[in-house]
Amino acid sequence: MALRIAAGTLIPGRGEPIADGLVVLNGDNIVYAGTAVGAPPAGPDDSLTRVPAVMPGMWEAHGHFVGSPIPDLEHMATADPNSLVARATADAAATLDAGVTSVREVGGIGLSLKPVIDEGSIRGPRIYAAGSILSTTGGHADIHGLPLDFVHSLDDRGFRFSQICDGIEGVLVGTRKQLRRGATHIKICASGGVLSELDHPIHQQFSDEELKAIVDEAARAERIVAAHCHGKPGIDAALRAGAGTIEHGSYLDEESAQMMLDTGAILVPTRFVIDALLQMEDSLPAYAYRKGVMVADHHAMALKTAIAAGVKIAMGTDIFVSGPLYGRNSLEVKLLIDAGMAPLDAIEAATANGPDTLGPQAPKSGQLVAGYQADVIAFDVNPLEDDTVWGDPDRVTHVWKAGVPTKTPGIA
Repeated sequence: MALRIAAGTLIPGRGEPIADGLVVLNGDNIVYAGTAVGAPPAGPDDSLTRVPAVMPGMWEAHGHFVGSPIPDLEHMATADPNSLVARATADAAATLDAGVTSVREVGGIGLSLKPVIDEGSIRGPRIYAAGSILSTTGGHADIHGLPLDFVHSLDDRGFRFSQICDGIEGVLVGTRKQLRRGATHIKICASGGVLSELDHPIHQQFSDEELKAIVDEAARAERIVAAHCHGKPGIDAALRAGAGTIEHGSYLDEESAQMMLDTGAILVPTRFVIDALLQMEDSLPAYAYRKGVMVADHHAMALKTAIAAGVKIAMGTDIFVSGPLYGRNSLEVKLLIDAGMAPLDAIEAATANGPDTLGPQAPKSGQLVAGYQADVIAFDVNPLEDDTVWGDPDRVTHVWKAGVPTKTPGIA
């Protein structure tokens, strides 16, 4: 029995929209996507759903499932892990209901959530996880307010957000640990960050030699490296080493944009989290709010620079505080449009470009194309004509994940 979805507008993810479109799903496989008049005939047991607009399930290319109710790394490392997992389970379900059917998780407990979601015990998107973020001692994913020996012990205690590693031997071991856990990509901190206490967002962290060792080791296993970078020194060093994606890119300039074009690297700008941080003064540590304010305007300019240069962009939010932010992921699409992207290009960033952030591990996903994964969503209006849908999970009326309806009107 096939599922047939008739839509006033079919948005394929990459390419021009199609009026009076039809998508046909058979199991976890798209068997047809195109005009209704050109579709194969319906079988006697086929079901039909009519919607205003249909498009591929969205990709969150910079996600975290950590279950922390406050934006504080120290709390994440010392909280009851059972409580964190319970919250993350709810966050995963909210993400799926918002039309995000795949998440590239760049640090968190995704490797643990993935098999439980895959077996159907809990609801959530497909997860492609990095495992723990690799950081230098004193770097962005170190937890500066805790004793160093305790931070080093966190990996053995099951803390799966970050791992400190230094020197060539240390970064090779760190990379191999994540590969052993099943990581589909490797996440590193190539510059300082906002939530970490003592480091500066502009400063490069791993040395050029350490970065090259990580990238080369990941490449041997056909994985790419996702590099957290705010400052230009870290951006350029990560690109020289061969990183596949640049996360945030707050101080990216025209020279860095050209390097991205030359290397084929993808930018995941996460404008969502920059805007969110500016509204969290009461809950953020004071140092984090100050740093968020410092990078915000630079980030806005960097994103416009990247768009103008034609850098390939994928949607990512960096949502990390458990609760109502999960489910608002698609607001990033509107923020990309506001920064200068054409609406169809912003949708491509949220769909077809997402799998590309996994390099050789990319699944056939993010497009309404025969032979691709049957992850499909529908809206109550055409999002190319009404951008108020972005960031509002209630405007996503239907979600099909692997060809199975997981959200229909009135039922989630």
